[in-house]
Amino acid sequence: SYFSELALQFIDGEWRGGSGSWDIVDFNPYNGEKLASITVATVEEVDAAYRAAERAQPQWGATNPYARRAVFERALRIIEDREKELTETIIAECGGTHVKAGFELHLAKEFLREAVQLALRPEGRVLPSPVDGKENRLYRLPVGVVGVISPFNFPFLLSLKSVAPALALGNAVVLKPHQNTPICGGGLVARIFQEAGLPAGLLNVVVTDIAEIGDALIEHPVPKVISFTGSDRVGRHVATVAAAHFKRTVLELGGNSALVVLDDADLDYAVDAAVFSRFVHQGQVCMAANRVLVDRAVEREFTEKFVAKVETLKVGDPADPTTHIGPLINEGQAEAITALVDQTIAGGATALVRGRTEGTLVGPTVLSGVPEGAAILGQEVFGPVVTLIPFDGDDEAVRI
Repeated sequence: SYFSELALQFIDGEWRGGSGSWDIVDFNPYNGEKLASITVATVEEVDAAYRAAERAQPQWGATNPYARRAVFERALRIIEDREKELTETIIAECGGTHVKAGFELHLAKEFLREAVQLALRPEGRVLPSPVDGKENRLYRLPVGVVGVISPFNFPFLLSLKSVAPALALGNAVVLKPHQNTPICGGGLVARIFQEAGLPAGLLNVVVTDIAEIGDALIEHPVPKVISFTGSDRVGRHVATVAAAHFKRTVLELGGNSALVVLDDADLDYAVDAAVFSRFVHQGQVCMAANRVLVDRAVEREFTEKFVAKVETLKVGDPADPTTHIGPLINEGQAEAITALVDQTIAGGATALVRGRTEGTLVGPTVLSGVPEGAAILGQEVFGPVVTLIPFDGDDEAVRI
C-alpha cells in the first residue's frame, strides 16, 4: 500500500527517514487503524530540503516551458491511471466518502490541466525608455523557492493547487502536509511527480510539526513565497512571521459562508445545493454553507424539504459507497462540534435534526431559532452542522 511505501521524508529526490526523536502516527479516522508512522523531520531536514530546492531551481527555471509542461501531462496520466488506488487512499486517510474522493480527484486533474497551460502563460512587455533610441524590457521570472503548507480536509487537491502552479512557472517547492494526512497531502504528490520525471530537488516533502521545528519552515531565508491553507488563526501567525522576513504570503483560510434562498428560488434545487454544500466531506470545507438564510415567504416549504433530505443522509463507513457522511478527522474535532451544538441548544436554539456523536462520527444537525449573537453564527463550523435563518426581504438578508 501507499502507506508503507511513502511513510518517509522526501528530500533532494531521496526517500529517507526523519531524524527527530518522535513519530507522527497516521490513523484511519473511521476505525482508528494505524496506517503509518513517520519519524518527524527536524530543523536540519527542513534546511536540507530548502537547500536542495535552491540548488535545483536555477536549471529548472531556465528549462524551456514546453519541456516543463510535459512533466504535468505525465502526472495527469498517472492520476488517471491510478484513480482506484488514490480513491482508496483518500478514504482510508481522510475519512472521505466515495463522492468526496471523486470530487477531490476530479478537481486535482482540473488544476493539473491548468498548470499545463500556466507554464506557457507568462508574458513580458516592451516599455518606452526615457533615453532616445532605447527600449525597456520587462521579464517575468520565477520567484525561486516556494514553501507550501497544506491542510487535512482536501490534502491531495490543496497540496497540488499550490505545488503544481509553482513548479509549472519554474520554481522549486518545499511542501509540509498536515500531520493528520501526510500521505495524501505529501508522499503521494511527491511520488506522482517523481514518476512523471520531475528532476530531483525541485519538490521536497517534510513531515513534521511545530512542536519540533517551530517557525523554521516560514522563517528560513531561502523561500520567497509561503502558501498556506488552513485556519484564520494560524494564517494570521504565518502572515505575521512571513512579513517580518519580507516574504510574500498566499493564504486560503477558513470561512463562514451564507447560502441565501430568495422567495423566487427553485426550492428543490436550492435544497440539493444547500445539502451538498454543507454536508460534503462531513462539512469540513472552508467554503461550505455554514448558514442557510431563507426568505420567510418560502421558509416553511424549504425547511420541510431540507429536513426531509438531511434525514436521508447515511452516516458510517466511508468505504461503503452508500455512505454520505463519514468521520471527522479526529475525536477532538468531533467533541468540539458536539459541545458547540449543545451550547447553542442550551442558549435557546431548536434542533430540527440532531445527529448522534459516536467517536469520530457526527450525524447531521439542523438548527433553527438560533438567537442573534450566538457564538455559532460568528465562527466556521468544520462539521455537519447547519443553521437555518429566516429573513424578510433581500435587504435584511444582506444585513444578516
